[in-house]
Amino acid sequence: MKLLSVNLGRPKAVPYTDHPEGVTGIDKQPADGPVRVTAPGPKGVGASGLAGDTVCDTRHHGGTDQAVYAVAREDLDDWERELGRPLVNGAFGENLTTTGLDVCGARIGERWRVGPDLVLEVTSGRIPCRTFQGHLGEKRWVKRFTEKGAPGAYLRVIEPGEIRAGDAVEIVHRPGHEVTVALQFRAVTTERELLPRLLEAGDALHPDALAAARKYVAAREA
Repeated sequence: MKLLSVNLGRPKAVPYTDHPEGVTGIDKQPADGPVRVTAPGPKGVGASGLAGDTVCDTRHHGGTDQAVYAVAREDLDDWERELGRPLVNGAFGENLTTTGLDVCGARIGERWRVGPDLVLEVTSGRIPCRTFQGHLGEKRWVKRFTEKGAPGAYLRVIEPGEIRAGDAVEIVHRPGHEVTVALQFRAVTTERELLPRLLEAGDALHPDALAAARKYVAAREA
């Protein structure tokens, strides 16, 4: 398991974002050298966890529980076959493009060591948005991405560190529950009856997903 690329985005004006200033940092390109990764601070204040990376719309992106976004090269390859077009590393706006790692099969709360020092913790899957659809230029992209159920993973920073392409990725902690990124994504999108299962992941779960699960359970018990 290793890191194929570390991808960074710069602000870019586009016609397909809801950002008040019409800019996005989703167009991420592989970095040439090492990149420092630290916890960026809470959502709405903190942005990306990667030095040199841009998160423009901090209302919905970035922050402690979405500090880093990872996508498996294997999932990009699968989409390449389905779409009939090449997808370079960073094409989904991911910070980390990995190989040999089952990103969507990772459990919520699973911890990865990337390189010698950085430790990340899986929090949730990525919810597609209008900006993502515009960036890919594919019709019905939000629906297609959701139906496929392979969203990649958001991660929080447990221990900061410097990373670069080629670094090893090691799973250093795997929780005992069975709540994977793929299951969490289905629960908050297409199969809400799965929401109670998310509670097994506890506080490792992204706060928004945890709140949704608790609300669902409370409504059923009322």
